[in-house]
Amino acid sequence: MAEAAEKQGTRTPRTHRLLRRVAVAALAVTPLLGGLLPNAAAAAPTTPTASGGVPRTAPAAPTGSRTVDVSVTELTPSVPDEEDTLTVSGTVTNNGRQRISRGVIDLRVGPTVDSRSALQQAAGRTGFTPGIDPPALEDHHAKIPALGPGITRSFSLKVPVADLGLTGEGVYQLGVSYSGYTPSRNDEQVLGIRRTFLPWQTSRMANRTRISFLWPLISSSHLTARTEGDERQTPIFRSDDLEEAIAPGGRLDQMVSLGSDLPVTWVVDPDLLASVVAMTERYEVRTDNGRTTPGRAQGRARQWLHDLIEAVEDDEIVALPFADPDLASLAHRGAEVPGALDRLRSATALSKDTVESILRTTPSTDFAWPVDGAIDRSVVDVATSAGAHHVIAGSDSFTDARTLSYTPNAARPLRGGTTAVVADRGLAEAFEGDLTSAGASTGAVQAYLAHTLAISRQTPGRQRNVLVAPDRQPTVSQAHAMATAIGALTDSGAWAAPADLAETANAEPDPAADRTVPGTRAYPQRLRERELPTSAFRQIHGTQQTLEDFAEVLAQPDRLKSPVGTAIARALSTSWRRHPRAAQDYRERVQNYLVGLTRQVQLIDKSDLTLSGRSATIPITVQNNLAQEVDGLTLRLTSSRSIGLRIEDRMQRVVVDGGHSQSVKFASTAKANGRTTVTAQLYTDDGRKYGAPVEFQVKVTSITSTVLLVIAAGVGLVLLAGIRMYTQRRRRGPAPDPDAPLEPSGDDAPSQQHETEQPGEPEQDADDTVAESSDPQDPGEKVDR
Repeated sequence: MAEAAEKQGTRTPRTHRLLRRVAVAALAVTPLLGGLLPNAAAAAPTTPTASGGVPRTAPAAPTGSRTVDVSVTELTPSVPDEEDTLTVSGTVTNNGRQRISRGVIDLRVGPTVDSRSALQQAAGRTGFTPGIDPPALEDHHAKIPALGPGITRSFSLKVPVADLGLTGEGVYQLGVSYSGYTPSRNDEQVLGIRRTFLPWQTSRMANRTRISFLWPLISSSHLTARTEGDERQTPIFRSDDLEEAIAPGGRLDQMVSLGSDLPVTWVVDPDLLASVVAMTERYEVRTDNGRTTPGRAQGRARQWLHDLIEAVEDDEIVALPFADPDLASLAHRGAEVPGALDRLRSATALSKDTVESILRTTPSTDFAWPVDGAIDRSVVDVATSAGAHHVIAGSDSFTDARTLSYTPNAARPLRGGTTAVVADRGLAEAFEGDLTSAGASTGAVQAYLAHTLAISRQTPGRQRNVLVAPDRQPTVSQAHAMATAIGALTDSGAWAAPADLAETANAEPDPAADRTVPGTRAYPQRLRERELPTSAFRQIHGTQQTLEDFAEVLAQPDRLKSPVGTAIARALSTSWRRHPRAAQDYRERVQNYLVGLTRQVQLIDKSDLTLSGRSATIPITVQNNLAQEVDGLTLRLTSSRSIGLRIEDRMQRVVVDGGHSQSVKFASTAKANGRTTVTAQLYTDDGRKYGAPVEFQVKVTSITSTVLLVIAAGVGLVLLAGIRMYTQRRRRGPAPDPDAPLEPSGDDAPSQQHETEQPGEPEQDADDTVAESSDPQDPGEKVDR
């Protein structure tokens, strides 16, 4: 797009200039005739719908002085001196349906604006109004020969400040208009205009307004409760958003870079600092599929911290409670939930230690900052319950705008020794919204400068301290606009000077300023709808209780309390107001993770047992899948029938190393036959049940003394019968050999006997041979020797 800029000094013929003024006057009559003309909407062209249905009226193209969009992308210097040359640059866009020819850019310098309310009215005006909008400057304009429909062209116009006609100090309206010709009209008309403000203060005021500007270094919660099971407990991040924010050009990178040269008060969330510190070493990032991938921004994290330490050197630092808890949600939804306010106190204590260790400086923890500065009595009570004596409040929480004609000091003493430091809502509004376009950013800067000058000119003889509290998480474009405005105001120094927040909080309060804290019903409904629900606080309380109970059984409880405890603190963060579903998901993930850890210490299921005899041992196995030792549990064994099974020493201390299982043995004594149900249950030291119980059946087959006597008698009878049989067999001698020859009978007998006698042996009686025998015993027979 070609830049169309006519050199200053080129003059329009007086006749042509007169015609232009006549055309402008004619425009003033046109609105009066609008009611007499036929309804233009009836003749508006229609376009068929995509489905071929009933035609609908096409959007009407802008007409008149709203045909062309004029954007002022540069106005330098923002605060001009008498010898400066003002440069006005921008673009014009034809939003109409007709081609515009012989276009001209003019500057229109209006009268000074006397009050802040007049500034707001002037900023809200659109379109060109003859008689109200001032005439164009003579001899200074830029030409844009032609501008077709939908076409955008740039312009640049330089005008010596001496030619602007600034007659006195104050805030001037500066209009940049575009005029031209269309085929439907033969006269020149104003087709677009953009208004901005030009502060003009040639002398330094005796009582310059002292302005404290908060520079928030706050982010959403990034760390999860999970850590790796290694010795270092490698942290796991929810996403790579923090990597992007501290990368060159990222939001947090720009906040540090821009703030390093500004006279501001840093408002820091210690959780952000702790998260970036965690990124300086090995860390993991959770992906969309639930897995993790190694983080790669260690170097950038170290550089960001280094830059921050240098940036805040010698500056005032205010540390919010750790993770920036939502004070209004605590007051309205969580105050009745046990432990909610205790978490605010612990977050405040952790805040100071965190900032001191990382930034090597002592911050102030004496300021509480409810969301948007909206307060009521309950919010103030909760905000100061953790020790803060100052509450940063918004000016729309008080009635000064309706009762005072000037802007009072920010400090407002409240009951109980608390001071409300009231942030000016109008100054902060200048930097709200989308400022990505150069035109929006330039307009924000000039509006801020204009309002600060208007404040200083309200009561020139009175010293005042004003506070500016922008959005908690400014965008990059908003940060750039704020930095430009603060820099321009500081460089000028004609009507304002920077001040620390502590100075503004301790300044002499204005006796006429409103000090009444609104009631609970006055809290804005738009903010109340985004508060954390009561159910969220109950869930957080349950998770906290689970953490405390679980930590008692661990040998190294701090390895769990640190990551999970800070995760619970993050669940209360103000940043969740913008993401309610993500907030619920975060709370559930923390709770499920902790419950999952508790289940890593459990009893192993046991099958049914059969016990016989008077005594037996029952083993119970405790499994510990954690990375650390468990030392704080007691295992108790109970029987449903005490007469069936007696368990000795039924309560035993359990100590199990990380990643191991331990078998605990219980001695038992049987008293009677039958079945009994045995229950194994883990308990904490204070008597609370831990985990699920394990039940199993035990079948007892106990043996009584009567049965033993009967069995002994039977065994004795069997032994006696065996002894008798043995004795009788010995007496009979060996059985005759069936294969031996038969003995002779009659006369043969003596002869045979005579033959068997051996010489030299004494004669023996035959009966002795039968009664006794020296033959060996049958080897198959057991003989008791």
